Amino acid sequence: MGSQADGRDCAAPDEYLMRAGYALDGDGGCIADARHHAAAFLDQAHTAHYLSVTARARDLTQLVVSELVTNALKYAPGPVLMELRITVRAVDVVVWDSDPTVPAARAADPRRIGQHGLEIVKAITEDVFIEQEPVGKRITARIVLSDTPTRSLA
Repeated sequence: MGSQADGRDCAAPDEYLMRAGYALDGDGGCIADARHHAAAFLDQAHTAHYLSVTARARDLTQLVVSELVTNALKYAPGPVLMELRITVRAVDVVVWDSDPTVPAARAADPRRIGQHGLEIVKAITEDVFIEQEPVGKRITARIVLSDTPTRSLA
């Protein structure tokens, strides 16, 4: 790792500066706890690594956390694990659950009530990766830290 002129460590754009994992128990406050963990993680990244985390990135990260954790709790039995990872340009929200079924975003339908979670996540993130695991699945959503999205949300 090199150093910047002000003495702070400099990292490659895709190198994780921080990672944190959380086991979520599925009780009534679990989703709020997950959002709180995400906000605290971003605060720590800003303080420890001098990362610029915009209000947009903070809000989108908390929304993605809410949607992915809600879906995991709703559709998968057992525990839910969340990991947050951050680089100089993006934050990854990773949620693991025990259901091996790979979810699919449904076609947009303004009359449909509910079941918009993955559709929302795909619309507001840079990318979404879904991996089947030996037990369950892992969904990773990447949110850019800048106010300028890297792909069109249209």
